[in-house]
Amino acid sequence: MSDTLMDAAEWKARVDLAAAHRLAVHFGYHEGIDNHFTLLLPGHADRFLLAPFGLHWSEIRASDFLVVDFAGNKLAGTGPVEDTAFHIHAPLHAARPDVRCVMHTHMPYGTALSMLDEPELLMASQNAIGFSGLVALCDYEGLALDSGEGRRMAAALGDKAVLLLRNHGVVTTGASVAEAFNTLYFFERAAMTQILAQSSGQKVRLVGEPALSRTVEQYTTSAKVEGLDRIDLHFAALRRMLDRQGSDYAQ
Repeated sequence: MSDTLMDAAEWKARVDLAAAHRLAVHFGYHEGIDNHFTLLLPGHADRFLLAPFGLHWSEIRASDFLVVDFAGNKLAGTGPVEDTAFHIHAPLHAARPDVRCVMHTHMPYGTALSMLDEPELLMASQNAIGFSGLVALCDYEGLALDSGEGRRMAAALGDKAVLLLRNHGVVTTGASVAEAFNTLYFFERAAMTQILAQSSGQKVRLVGEPALSRTVEQYTTSAKVEGLDRIDLHFAALRRMLDRQGSDYAQ
């Protein structure tokens, strides 16, 4: 399949989402054929792109994605729709129309953080400060085998960008694939450095005021560099890395 056979916006969306799956493999965020990323189909608010279950994330291509609506109907593509993927992502997308992309992983350090008795991302590193006020918590109640579980997650997420699923993993959201993946990447980095610091046995030093509030504000005011969005620049650089490796994600 190529962009000549479908709307250019949809093809770009598929390429970006395929790249995100390959990047998750590159950085070690994936679990084989499990976990799931979804993206609302451009021009629609009631259907999303989802990889068919059974593909390893290292082989997912832009042409592979299914189109699934919020009722669970498969509108395009071939392959199975995994239950937990649908029951988590459909309610999240329905509850947050501003969220175009939803990423759920069991990435190592984010999941380790979720397993702590107090799974708080401490304001102890610059990366962590970027998530100040943006993280919600949700208790674990088993596999998401019905949409009630997804609705419970959506209620817990509220208007936040990240949902830390206790004893389970992480959900990140964004208005684009680039934004959701950027959030995934830096949340894992923040969780990693915190877990490493805590493993030393020493007390973790928090960033105090006024530096904390100033840094939170700086994250907003420095989002662009000479008019270019940092998030888009980051994702473009990561895609170029895949291209140099000869990845076939864009097929």
